[in-house]
Order: sequence, then structure tokens, then C-alpha cells
Amino acid sequence: MSEQVTETIEGDGYAVSSLDALGDGLGFRKIRTQLGVKAFGINAVVIPPNYASPKHSHERQEETYFVHKGTLEFEFGDGTKHRLGPGGIVRVDASTVRRVRNVGEEDAIYVCAGGEGGYVGRDGVPGGDDEDSRGGFNR
Repeated sequence: MSEQVTETIEGDGYAVSSLDALGDGLGFRKIRTQLGVKAFGINAVVIPPNYASPKHSHERQEETYFVHKGTLEFEFGDGTKHRLGPGGIVRVDASTVRRVRNVGEEDAIYVCAGGEGGYVGRDGVPGGDDEDSRGGFNR
């Protein structure tokens, strides 16, 4: 059985890490930089209670947000607000103004991925022998 990852490890064609290995305290954890992601931008962000990001939009990149911990309120340029807890997901067009606010009582963590150019489609191919190429329990 493998051990839990506590530092960034690079292998042949992959990298693994943990949020704690990417930094501590409040602010950005540069997932893209630390893991060598080239196809899109991705960061984890830790924000304290009552903190609100600046309102902003983007020139080209669509973004998707995933709430990992805490309670966040997403405010959009049309004035609407939506409150999301752990597991919440938000997609925002590049030109749409948005703001993220921590409305909880503890630090919140979210992951934001952004990119442009479109979805490449399902391009997965089996890896390994027939047995290894199937999923299931106890594998």
C-alpha cells in the first residue's frame, strides 16, 4: 500500500502533491506551476472569513470553481449571489464579472481552473493489460 503524499513528487509523465505541500497560510497555491500543468491554469486559494476578492473578469479564459472547504458566496455582474458549501461548483464565462466572498466562520478553500480553446473530447485509451485496464474495488 502506498503512503500519503506530503510533498510534491514528479515522475515520468506525472506529478503528485498535496495542498499543504504547495504552501501555508492564506492566499494562492500555484497548482499549475508546482505540478507542471501546461494545458490550463489551476490554483487553490485559501481565504479568511469575511474576505471578498476584487470584482474581476477575464479577456479569454473561462473559469470553473470548486469549493473544497467552507462557505463561499459567488457574486456576478448582474447582481445575483449564490452561496455554496463543500462540493459546490461554479462555471463563469471569461467576460462575466465575478467576486468570491467567504461568508463562513472559518478559512475557506476553493480550486479554480481556467482556460480557453475548448474541450478536446474524450480521448482516454486503455493502459496496461486487460486486467489493469478495468476499474473496480480492491484494485
